[in-house]
Amino acid sequence: MNIVTTAARWVDAIPYSLIALFLRIVAAHPFFISGQTKIEGPTIGGEIFGLDLSFQIPTSIRDSTFALFADEYKLPLISPTLAAYAASAIEFTLPLLLFIGLLTRLSAFGLLMMTMVIQIFVFPDAWWTVHAYWAAILIVLIARGPGAISLDYLLFRRRSA
Repeated sequence: MNIVTTAARWVDAIPYSLIALFLRIVAAHPFFISGQTKIEGPTIGGEIFGLDLSFQIPTSIRDSTFALFADEYKLPLISPTLAAYAASAIEFTLPLLLFIGLLTRLSAFGLLMMTMVIQIFVFPDAWWTVHAYWAAILIVLIARGPGAISLDYLLFRRRSA
């Protein structure tokens, strides 16, 4: 047995559930962090093992968010106010659902659509630097699902009779 075959067997032994958990966390992170910059509210959590795991619970949208959508993002077919509310809600809710693995495929699809809107209308030069990678991760989650380490698996898996 050669080294390539041995390495392939080791990699093949990694359960998809661990891979999917990692992909869900990686995909959720940039959207959630972006959403946190758009909202105001009380902060919960704190630092654990040197990681800042605090986040804001949204009670309102920052004035700067409305200005951002009015002055810089300027999406067609939707008012800047509605776009600010929608983006803030999406960037708070869908990454949390993705992280816990609840409605994973729907959440990944929503974030994929948001990625496409950002790519087309907001940052059209960012495809190969960021958006292609987000899209690839989200497409894997849409196609393969959240894995066994998820609420989707616990709630919706098919049980054999």
